[in-house]
Amino acid sequence: MNSAARIEAFLEMMSAERGAAENTLSSYRRDLEDASSEIDGGLAGAAAADIRAYLDDIAARGFAPTSQARKLSAIRQFFKFLYAEGLRADDPTGTLDSPKKGRPLPKTMSEADTGRLIDRAAQEAGDAGLGYSDRLAALRLHALVEVLYATGLRVSELVGLPVTVAQRDDRFFMVRGKGDKERMVPLSVKARTAMRAWLAARAGVPTFAESPFLFPAASDSGYLSRQVFARDLKGLAARAGIASAKISPHVLRHAFASHLLQNGADLRAVQQLLGHADISTTQIYTHVLEERLVRLVNDHHPLAD
Repeated sequence: MNSAARIEAFLEMMSAERGAAENTLSSYRRDLEDASSEIDGGLAGAAAADIRAYLDDIAARGFAPTSQARKLSAIRQFFKFLYAEGLRADDPTGTLDSPKKGRPLPKTMSEADTGRLIDRAAQEAGDAGLGYSDRLAALRLHALVEVLYATGLRVSELVGLPVTVAQRDDRFFMVRGKGDKERMVPLSVKARTAMRAWLAARAGVPTFAESPFLFPAASDSGYLSRQVFARDLKGLAARAGIASAKISPHVLRHAFASHLLQNGADLRAVQQLLGHADISTTQIYTHVLEERLVRLVNDHHPLAD
């Protein structure tokens, strides 16, 4: 079995046994195929020295430590699989050190800028002077932005929402996230209102009638692509007077988490809402809690200046 066949076998295992999401599988495939193409003889037969040389090469090419660590993680998982299946007698990654990663703070938005963005989306959705297709797009974008900021969903979870979420008008709904795990997320009144307005407009589009998705599109997946939403969001930001380089769907997800913590939410509750399997992932927001504690002491301690 050559390297390509073993990579395919690994990906099949990740999908069937571990329920890895399509995005995760695509990332593993890119990283493993890249490593295999750079290592003489392919990845499956590589020695520790070959893998170390590959990691040194991608570092020299300017890959960030986070990207290097991700690639090494994929390679480690691959060799664990080969060893467990008896396809290798050893694991050459056992002696390799992970690249040193910093812990950069997530890009986020202020509450004021987030408010301006959402207000602009609402204003455009309510503009009776827009043509049919522009109004349809504005109503969809308003619903997307309201739901994203209300829930902190991953962008892949957001664009793939089932239409039943809007049809029920519930204050909570279940979303299936990474690793096929379900979690409950709340919906604000504003988000439910924006979804209902989009649902009413969506009902007037015959090609959307049979779609099970809230945000249908003529794509392979059947729903709006992440790239289209990201592009539309940047356009909305520019029209709201916010630098488009500062915003993405992921930035709005971070804003959801940061603003909750700034206003008193518990870190564990935010972990559950974001769908983080491990609290350590959520701890990138520790700086928000630290700022809140300093403010609490300064505002309420009797001896504070």
